[in-house]
Amino acid sequence: MADVKAPSKKIITSENVYLYYGKKEALHGISMDFNRNEITALIGPSGCGKSTYLRCLNRMNDLIPGVTINGSIRLDKEDIYAPKVDVVKLRKRVGMVFQQPNPFPFSVYDNVAYGLRLAGIKNKQVLDQRVETSLKQAAVWDEVKDNLYKSALEFSGGQQQRICVARVLAVEPDVVLLDEPTSALDPISSAQIEETLLAIKDKYTVIIVTHNMQQASRFSDKTAFLLNGNLVEFAKTSKMFMHPDKQETSDYLNGKFG
Repeated sequence: MADVKAPSKKIITSENVYLYYGKKEALHGISMDFNRNEITALIGPSGCGKSTYLRCLNRMNDLIPGVTINGSIRLDKEDIYAPKVDVVKLRKRVGMVFQQPNPFPFSVYDNVAYGLRLAGIKNKQVLDQRVETSLKQAAVWDEVKDNLYKSALEFSGGQQQRICVARVLAVEPDVVLLDEPTSALDPISSAQIEETLLAIKDKYTVIIVTHNMQQASRFSDKTAFLLNGNLVEFAKTSKMFMHPDKQETSDYLNGKFG
């Protein structure tokens, strides 16, 4: 009987990623790999390229006029920028949660079921189960279960953000991207989002942009430090925060950058 190969530990591989806004080079040859079931934090000062790079991973930069991307980004060894790639399917596999909570202006249930219905799922029992499971994974089920048909906009900012996380999880992506998801939230809501990310790590790969170095140190497995569009250092979080290899990293961790 032939051996069945286990899936590669790496789920996303990026090599020499350059990004241009018109003629301006914003990312300067970034190479990073992301492993399954790990949380990676992208840190660095404002304008360093963290969010720009994150948006490369599910082609959100395609929506910005004048952007050119060179290099290679592969999801399970398949080039996500190949001409025949279905971008809608890509973004189903690589979901994204944004800085500001952005629930749709309808019920909690319809927010979470949105992507499922878009994928053609109409069975009420399946929708009910996936909505409940996703809200539980996002640690917001107990707070909304009695108000599933209430507008998502009527909940607090922290609850809205977790509803947005549930909306992404409902379509069962492989990777969850988060662009500073707690920057607009109070400390309690931020802690709830962190707990959610730790709870889902066994099922998903998580890549998060954060300005909060304490946050990165608390729950990420690996950390990447970007500066002026360059990847300065990429290492296990415990090592980077205790013994950074680069002086620029040490300076940033010690508050010498903005």
